[in-house]
Amino acid sequence: MGSENLLIDVRDNVALLTINRPKVLNALDADVLVDLLEAFRELERDQAVRVVILTGSGQKAFVAGADIAEMTGLNQPQALAFARMGQKLMNFIGTMAKPVIAAVNGFALGGGLELALACDFVYASENAKLGLPEVTLGVMPGFGGTQKLGRLIGRNRANEMIFTGRILNAVEAKEWGLVNAVFPSGELVAKTLETAGKIAGQGLLGVAHAKQAIKNGLDMAEPDGMDYEAVLFASLFATADQKEGMHAFLDKRKAAFTGA
Repeated sequence: MGSENLLIDVRDNVALLTINRPKVLNALDADVLVDLLEAFRELERDQAVRVVILTGSGQKAFVAGADIAEMTGLNQPQALAFARMGQKLMNFIGTMAKPVIAAVNGFALGGGLELALACDFVYASENAKLGLPEVTLGVMPGFGGTQKLGRLIGRNRANEMIFTGRILNAVEAKEWGLVNAVFPSGELVAKTLETAGKIAGQGLLGVAHAKQAIKNGLDMAEPDGMDYEAVLFASLFATADQKEGMHAFLDKRKAAFTGA
């Protein structure tokens, strides 16, 4: 698993997936998009993995954006195919059962921020810079940014960011609700691993169903979302994890979840 563009380290049920193109600030070209999609598919299948952390190599960038050198020569049909390819990756991350945490270490611009937005939540280093500056290049976000950002931080703030190309520092991004927490650069991965470890110790099916309920339910009318939640909740009572978790609580011991 992995490629020359990616590094993957699996320990204690947590996979650390690192985009490894530091010379170009981990920019996303077509090959990297394909490699990432395949890596996420394999991590979804890997029973040893319960949580994925996505980060970038080096201290300068998570992902500085899509590869502008590659995009410069695209015609309209090729640009559409490139956008669809990026969206396919983002949609897979959002719908996979396992939680994905973005550890943003430096620039997360354009496609880089869209990649972070596809994850379930974001931690950032103090030197992080986050934005969707595509309009400065005469284009617009194409990997889901116009759809995801407004849902996260509200339409007005998303409009301001996208229309002006504004880049937020880590503190501003936290204030705007883009990131959950900010850490010193040297502590980012360790702090993210700490949170991932807590998630990995929970009932995997319960976490997966909760992710599904949040992602899909928030796009429903509230009564429909409540009904959807109830159905997912009830379905867990046919699992071994539910029985183990509740019996462990009553027995005052740590649950040994198997994901079944």
